[in-house]
Amino acid sequence: MPWHARLSLNYRLQEDKTVLQHAHDGPLRIFKSLYPEGESVCHNVIVHPPGGIVGGDTLDIRVNVGAGAHALISTPGATRFYRSDDEPGTQAVHLQLADSARLEWLPLESLAYPGCRAVNRLEMELQGAAELIGWDILGLGLPSAGQPFNEGSFRQHIEWPGIWREQALIDGRDHRLLDSPVGLDGQRCMGTLWLASGQALEPARKERMLEAVRAVLDAGDRSATGARVAASCPNPQLLVVRGVAPLVEPLMQVMQLAWRELRRAAWGLSGGSPRIWQV
Repeated sequence: MPWHARLSLNYRLQEDKTVLQHAHDGPLRIFKSLYPEGESVCHNVIVHPPGGIVGGDTLDIRVNVGAGAHALISTPGATRFYRSDDEPGTQAVHLQLADSARLEWLPLESLAYPGCRAVNRLEMELQGAAELIGWDILGLGLPSAGQPFNEGSFRQHIEWPGIWREQALIDGRDHRLLDSPVGLDGQRCMGTLWLASGQALEPARKERMLEAVRAVLDAGDRSATGARVAASCPNPQLLVVRGVAPLVEPLMQVMQLAWRELRRAAWGLSGGSPRIWQV
């Protein structure tokens, strides 16, 4: 029996405190709100008790952040897309930010198991001076367990209507894409980190953020782990960090470093990682 789960998260600023109201239907839950950085930033963890997505499953997550509120959302583990014989397994995420809202969307990686038929969609809307730091990290197969991604498909869709759209279809039998130097070049993990602004970033501020992130990316010895990363600003409202690696762990480590530096450079925040990442 397929799971059809919905989770709605609504954040509002009340007397300088970001508070959450939520509703759910099916196997999606939210841990209690935490405030390790003070009451202005609300930390939450989304939990999916079944532990993975199979054919016919649909997870629908909607996040609304009101004016002046600031939320940080993560997960306790990877989102696993298991083997599917017929219908695809789908995760759909919609992020909506009001003027001057801030959101950090930081789920741990998605894993595409061999034979999966997966659809992973993320859409975002930002108004006025809203800003969103988010990432999407994908691991193909289970290389450490000797299970390559040699069958199945993964459809990826990230969209900010009118500003940014990314689409990919990764087929386990498409060796040109997976192994060619003009494709993934044999890498089995790929990721994108971004800062999106509802209005054009002031040029000097944008350059400061870009320089700060590039300094972090250049500081480590990536050759030892195989991670390849780079940062750019493809338009006046967007800063993007892209990376590939042979495994999830080295790319996740780099992305976490870049996230910490980006939130410091953009918002003056230097808090540590969400506690769930240390469990």
